[in-house]
Amino acid sequence: MEQKVNEINIRVATDENNVPEEITWKASSTDQSSPASAMFLSVWDPQERNTLKIDLWDKEMNVDDMKVFVCQTLLTMSDSLKRATGDDELSEALKKFARAFGERIGI
Repeated sequence: MEQKVNEINIRVATDENNVPEEITWKASSTDQSSPASAMFLSVWDPQERNTLKIDLWDKEMNVDDMKVFVCQTLLTMSDSLKRATGDDELSEALKKFARAFGERIGI
């Protein structure tokens, strides 16, 4: 059976100081690119047992939207943790933290 391969392409246009001005992404399953104001990309290196990160946001991303983005990311990470590990207790602890974070920022 042939392995199916999917790709996600990320395009970042920067200014003269390498500050992102425009972020777009496209999945191989679609012909259309989508804009983004921010992205967090985490990759696990199994040899080093370390997380590699690329966190980007464009010049137009405002502080309030960034706070909401971080809160929503934490909430979805708790769901991913539960699916990946089956650890309901740990997932719920992360979700509880994310909800408290959301309350603190007013969402």
